[in-house]
Amino acid sequence: MAILFDKQEQIFYLHTKNTTYAIGVLREKYLLHLYYGKRISAYPDFMAHLPIHAGTTWMGTDLPGLDYSTEALPMEYPTYGSADLRTPAFHAEYESGSAVTCLSYCGYVIYPGKKPLDSLPATYVESESEANTLEITLVDSLTGLKIVLLYSVFEDYDVITKSVRAVNESVQPIDVQSILSSTTYLFDKNYEFVHLTGAWARERHIQKQPLMNGTMQIDSKRVASGHIHSPFLALARPWATENQGEVYGYSFVYSGNFIMQAETNQQDVVRVNIGINPFGFHWLLEPGEAFQAPEVVMTFSDSGFGTMSRRFHRIYRQRLCRGKYRDIERPVLINNWEATYFDFNEEKILNIAEKARDVGIELMVLDDGWFGKRNSDNCSLGDWMPNPEKLPNGIAGLAEKVTQLGMRFGLWFEPEMVSEDSDLYRAHPDWCIHTPGRTKTPARNQLVLDLSRQDVCDYIVDSLSRVLGTAKISYVKWDMNRNITEIGSAALSANRQQELPHRYILGLYSILERLVTAFPDVLFEGCSGGGGRFDAGMLYYFPQYWTSDDTDAIERLYIQHGTSFVMPACTMGAHVSAVPNHQVHRTTPLQTRGHNAMTGQFGYEMDLGKLSDEETELVRQQIRQYKEIRSTIHFGDLYRLRSPFEGENAAWEYVSADRKQVVLLYCTIRAHVLTGLTQLRFEGLDENALYRNTGTGEVYGGDFLMNVGLYLSDNKDYATKMMTFELC
Repeated sequence: MAILFDKQEQIFYLHTKNTTYAIGVLREKYLLHLYYGKRISAYPDFMAHLPIHAGTTWMGTDLPGLDYSTEALPMEYPTYGSADLRTPAFHAEYESGSAVTCLSYCGYVIYPGKKPLDSLPATYVESESEANTLEITLVDSLTGLKIVLLYSVFEDYDVITKSVRAVNESVQPIDVQSILSSTTYLFDKNYEFVHLTGAWARERHIQKQPLMNGTMQIDSKRVASGHIHSPFLALARPWATENQGEVYGYSFVYSGNFIMQAETNQQDVVRVNIGINPFGFHWLLEPGEAFQAPEVVMTFSDSGFGTMSRRFHRIYRQRLCRGKYRDIERPVLINNWEATYFDFNEEKILNIAEKARDVGIELMVLDDGWFGKRNSDNCSLGDWMPNPEKLPNGIAGLAEKVTQLGMRFGLWFEPEMVSEDSDLYRAHPDWCIHTPGRTKTPARNQLVLDLSRQDVCDYIVDSLSRVLGTAKISYVKWDMNRNITEIGSAALSANRQQELPHRYILGLYSILERLVTAFPDVLFEGCSGGGGRFDAGMLYYFPQYWTSDDTDAIERLYIQHGTSFVMPACTMGAHVSAVPNHQVHRTTPLQTRGHNAMTGQFGYEMDLGKLSDEETELVRQQIRQYKEIRSTIHFGDLYRLRSPFEGENAAWEYVSADRKQVVLLYCTIRAHVLTGLTQLRFEGLDENALYRNTGTGEVYGGDFLMNVGLYLSDNKDYATKMMTFELC
C-alpha cells in the first residue's frame, strides 16, 4: 500500500514507486518529520535514530524525560510561540491578544483517491486507485484551532502532494497571519538552493547557490507569482546533474503571493517552508469557518534534475491540466500582434489569415486593439465591444470569415484590467483596486479590477460570455499586464483589507472555473506580460501559457530550458517572430527561429506577407515538420542534453511515450574556429531497438545512440540542427 501506519512505532510511511516520506508521533503529542528520500522499508525504533541534539537549548518540553525543546525537533507543522524559535508554518493572533499556538496530535484517516481543494486548483485523480490520501489532525485545545494536514500519494507518478486546512472550532474569531502549506527537513546543509529567476522577457533563468546558515528564500509580493521568481524550488546536492545526484523538487500550485524558504539552523538542519507569503497576509477566521491553503507538489530524485522534471511534466500534463485539450494535439497558430500592433482592420486580418492558411497554419488569433476605441494602450480596457471602425462586421462577422477559410479563430482579452478612459471605469470607479486618499499608480495606463467582489467577477464572466457565446471562437489569449499596488477594496471592511491579495486570486480562479466550464471547446492560453504568471495554479485552467514576450530564438533557449525544469513542453507557447527581433534586435535565421519554437506550442507572430517566396516555402516546410513531431513534443519525455547556461550550445531530446519516435534539437549559440566536435549521447531509448534517421536514412542501435551518440560541429553562430528518428 502507498500509505501505511505502524501503530506500535507510531510512524506513517508514505510510499511512491521510488520514494518514501515518513512522519512520526512522539509521545502521542508531537508530530515529527522523520524522512523524505529514496524508498526504504519500515524500520523499528526509527525515531531513536533522528539527528536530535539534546542539550542544545536550555528550554525543555512539556513531556517528562525529554531534555530538549521543540527547537531541536523536526516538527512536521511548526507553530509560533512555544519553544521552537525557527520560522513557523502557522502564526495567528487570538481574541486574548496572544499569538501562541500549541498543536498536539489528535488522529488520522487514510482513504483511497484524492478530494478536490475548496476553491483552489490542485492535482486530481480520475479513479480512486491513482492515489491514496492521509489526513492528520492537530488541535490546540486552548484556542479551539484545528489543523488538518493533507498528504496525497501518487504512487506511479512518484509524487506526493501536501496542503493544510485550518478550522476554527472556538466561539471567537482567529486572525491568521501565516498558514504555510508544507514544512520538510534536510538533516545536513550540503545542498544547493536552485530556483528560477529573471525579469520581464527574461523569465525563469536557472540560479544555484549553496545553502548557508540562516535563511534563503524566494518570494512574490506582487499579488501574482510574477516574472522575478517562479513558485518552484529544488534543493540539490552540489554534484547533481541532469542524470545523477539527489534532488528535492517543490512546486507550489498557486498564482499569488508566495514564499519558498530554506532555513538552516546552528546544527545544519534545514527547514523548508512553502506557502502563501505571510507578508501582508491576514485572514479573519470566524467561528465554524475553515481556510484551505494551496497545494505543494513534491518529488525526490536520486538520478538528477532530468528525472525530477519528467515527473513534474507527467503529473502536470495528465493530472493538473484538464479539459478537451489535455490529451489532444493543439493547433499551430498565428498571432497578429507583432505584425500589426494596434494598426489593423478586417481586411488586414483576413489577408494574414489567408496567407497563414496557405502554409498550413490552423488558428488565427486577433490580439489587442479590437474593442472600444482602442488604438493605443491608454483606453478601453473593460469595454469588451468590437470597434466598428476596425471591424464593421464585428467579432462574429470576422470569426465567420476566418472559419470559412478553413481556420479556427481566436481572440485576445485582458479581463482583469480597466482603463481610466473607459465606459466601465466611468460607471464604476470603485471597482478598481485602490486605497482611498492615496494616488493610484497606473501601469500601461491601466488599473486592476477588484476580483474580491462578486459583482466584478460576474461582470467579467458576463462580458466575455457575450462575445464567446455569439461568435465562432475556439481560442482565448488571456493577458494580464501589470501587478497590484495601493492594495485596497471598497467592498471589504477595515479588518479584512489585508485579505484582498488572496481573495483576488480566489476571485480569479472562480472566474476561470466558470468560463472553462461554460465554454469547454475553447482553448484558453494564459499570458501575463508574456510569462509573468506562468505557474502550476494557472495550468489547472489554461493548458498552455505564453512563455515569454521575448521571442528571440537565442533568448528562448535559456527561457524554455529553465521553464522546463517544472513545466512540460505542451504548456509552453513558442512562436516564430520577424527579425531584427522586437525585443533584442538580434537577427537569426528563419530555420533557427522555427526549430527553437517547435519545442513548445508552435506558432507564428509575424506578417507572412513580407516573406520572400523562399522563406514562405520554408515556413510551409516547418509547419509540415512540426505536425509530424507534434505528438512527441506534446506528450513525450524531455531530456535536456546540453544546457545553454553551461556552454555555448543547447540540445533537447524528446522521446515519444512508446519510444517509437525521437526528436533532437541542437543549437549553436556561438561558434569558434577549430574546436572539437560536440558529443551528444541520447537518453530514454530502447537499447535493443534500431532507430532510423528520417532525414538521412541512417540506422542506429538504441545502445549506440545512448553510449556513443552523435558528433556534431559548431561552425556557425545561431545555427540549428533538428533530427527525427523512428523505430525501425
